[in-house]
Amino acid sequence: MELEFDVKITSNILYDYMLRHTYSSLSGLMGSLVGVLMLMLFASNRQPVCLIIGVVILLYLPWTLFIRSKQQALNTPAFRKPLHYRLTDEGIEVSQDETTEKMGWDGMCKAVSTSRSIIVYTTRTNACIFPKQDLGENRYKVIEIISTHMPPKKVKIRG
Repeated sequence: MELEFDVKITSNILYDYMLRHTYSSLSGLMGSLVGVLMLMLFASNRQPVCLIIGVVILLYLPWTLFIRSKQQALNTPAFRKPLHYRLTDEGIEVSQDETTEKMGWDGMCKAVSTSRSIIVYTTRTNACIFPKQDLGENRYKVIEIISTHMPPKKVKIRG
């Protein structure tokens, strides 16, 4: 089974990835919890400082991720042109211009999805991002290939 397609990584796609990555981590969840607790504290004691701290905590992370995604999309040469992906029985191959990188399925950490992308983590922090808008009808074939080559416990993809 083999599939080839091109994707364009935009700031919106990066932002979607960063939100998913951050809020599925312990630190992201803890930050949100602290922000919500501060708002609850404000609701019970009407101390404006609790409201301010809660709002700042809850808005700071998404805002900084938004800014970082814009900067990364502008400043990363690889995101200026489409990336060509090839999914095979051996793994994932990504190429652009004269550069090609291959990663075996056994080295993949996990595969997840967001409303905008299918994400295959190649390390704990690095990933191949497949925007659903670029995949079109190939989306289901991509999910099938990933699900066939990765253990079920590592795949959490919704169509």
